[in-house]
Amino acid sequence: MTKKRKQRILLIEDEAGLRQTLKLNLKEQGYKVITASDGHEGLEKARTKSPDLIILDLMLPGMDGLSLMRVLRLEEIDVPVLMLTARTSEMDKIIGLESGADDYLTKPFSLGELMARIRALLRRADRTRTRETLSSGGVTLDLVSRRATRDGRPLELSPKAFSLLAELMRHEHAVLSRDLLLARVWGEDYIGDPRTVDVHIRWLREQIEEDPSQPKLIQTVRGIGYRFEGGAEIEDGVTDDEET
Repeated sequence: MTKKRKQRILLIEDEAGLRQTLKLNLKEQGYKVITASDGHEGLEKARTKSPDLIILDLMLPGMDGLSLMRVLRLEEIDVPVLMLTARTSEMDKIIGLESGADDYLTKPFSLGELMARIRALLRRADRTRTRETLSSGGVTLDLVSRRATRDGRPLELSPKAFSLLAELMRHEHAVLSRDLLLARVWGEDYIGDPRTVDVHIRWLREQIEEDPSQPKLIQTVRGIGYRFEGGAEIEDGVTDDEET
C-alpha cells in the first residue's frame, strides 16, 4: 500500500519560542513543517518548497505579513494562508483577509483552535482541488499543487518558470514566440526586458535537460521562439545552442 504523503505546512513566525512550540505541535499532528523567521525567507520557501498551507505572522521583520501575502497572490502561489496577529481590531482582520489570507487568528490562541482551523482550511482546499497534470518527456507538472518532477525527481522551479514550462507543455510541438510567452506568463502589461523569457528558458533547461548545452525537450526555433518536443529529434531550422 502506498504511504500517504505528509501535508506540508510553512510556518512564517519571527518569535523563536512560539515558532518552536508550533513546529513541535504540528509535527505531533503528522504534518511536515517548514519554518522561516522573516518575510523574505518565508517568500523564498513559499516559492520553492510547495507547501500545502502557510501559517503567516502579520508582524515580520524585513517584509511584513501583508506585503508577503500580496506577493504570494500576485505570483499565483494559491495555497491556503492562515494569518496570525496580535492585533484585534476588525479593520486589521478585514485588511488581512482582503490581502488574500483565507483565515485570521488573533494571538493569544489555543493550540486546539489553531489545529481546527488548519484542518478546516486543508479540507476546503481538498474539496475544491481538481487534479490536472501535464506529462511529457519525463517531465510532469501538477497544475494544482504547482509541483514539478523530472523522471520522478522533484524540481524546484520559481512560479514564473513553472508557468512558462506549463505554457510550452500545453502546446507541445507548437512554436511559441517570445512575445506570446511574455503576454501569457508575465501579462499583457509587462514592460520589463523581453529577454527575460530567454533567461527563464536557460534556467528551465538546467533543471529538465540531461545536457542543457544540447537541449532536446525545450527547443529553440531560430528567429521565432521555442517549442516543447518531449524529447523528439531536432528538426531543420532548430538550433540548441542559440537563443532567439
